[in-house]
Amino acid sequence: MFTGIIEELGRVVAWEEGEDAARLTVRAPLAVSDASHGDSISVSGVCLTVVDQGTDWFTADVMGETIAMSTLDGITVDAEVNIERAAQVGDRLGGHIVQGHIDGTSELLTVEDESNWRVLRFSLATDVAPLVARKGSIAVDGVSLTVSAVGLDWFEVSLIPETLTATTLGALTPGARVNIETDILARHIARMYEFERTQA
Repeated sequence: MFTGIIEELGRVVAWEEGEDAARLTVRAPLAVSDASHGDSISVSGVCLTVVDQGTDWFTADVMGETIAMSTLDGITVDAEVNIERAAQVGDRLGGHIVQGHIDGTSELLTVEDESNWRVLRFSLATDVAPLVARKGSIAVDGVSLTVSAVGLDWFEVSLIPETLTATTLGALTPGARVNIETDILARHIARMYEFERTQA
């Protein structure tokens, strides 16, 4: 489990593709400072498992399904990624409960700079749209954010300067793809509603 509070910006060192999987190596000194084999680390919102590590890097295997439904399908060496270690029992939950199990990707549609913040509008797929609510939580590339506005096929988030500089979101331009994860409570409510309808 994660909280969506990014701890550092990592940098992709290697991306080795296989037939239906890939191996990703990321330089992330803080993340590996107390990591062990088998630990979970969120890479731009995708929960990955450490299979190898050095003093300032770690390697994770990525399944084909994860590649297909995330922005990892277009990852390049030297790209910056948002990094967060798994939450520890007793940690402050500064963001919201984030699993690292993304719902898919969204495209950045527009960027508007306000006096003290920046408003980003993203596309919203039809199957995910019912799970996104104004003032609700959403993780964008692993960053815990509050939805400031939402429509049928889009949602907006308002980013403060700290978020713009401490994460990869500040460098995004229209057309960029991001990983999104909706709130776990919304997912379960939607599933319960679906189950109720099929049993009626």
